[in-house]
Amino acid sequence: MPDPPRLSATLTVIAVGGAVGAVCRYGLAEAIPHSPGAFPWATFATNVLGCLLIGALLAWLHDSRRDRPLLAAFAATGVLGGFTTFSTYAVETRGLLADHPVTAFVYLFGTLAAALIAVFAGGSAVRATRR
Repeated sequence: MPDPPRLSATLTVIAVGGAVGAVCRYGLAEAIPHSPGAFPWATFATNVLGCLLIGALLAWLHDSRRDRPLLAAFAATGVLGGFTTFSTYAVETRGLLADHPVTAFVYLFGTLAAALIAVFAGGSAVRATRR
């Protein structure tokens, strides 16, 4: 079991990071509104950008070969975990299915493909700059 001070510090940085990420996600959602039935560009952009940054961050943390558990907890789990919103993605996909099945299909598979490509691209970009 982790020692209480370390666990407390980890939970604190995750909570603070999560708040920062959620505020950033809210700002992006406000900047890119969409009407019902339209493609949810804000959520798509949020999740793809978040995945790009997670790929870059985790590659950087791995390649730096230094143990930075609080930075990883704050930035990856907190900020980027609070920023990305795959639960909203699921709800929006379900909402589109009834009246806009083509949009739902494009959103469902387009987000997954773009998010996976973004994680790979983020990690690859960091590794390319370290050569």
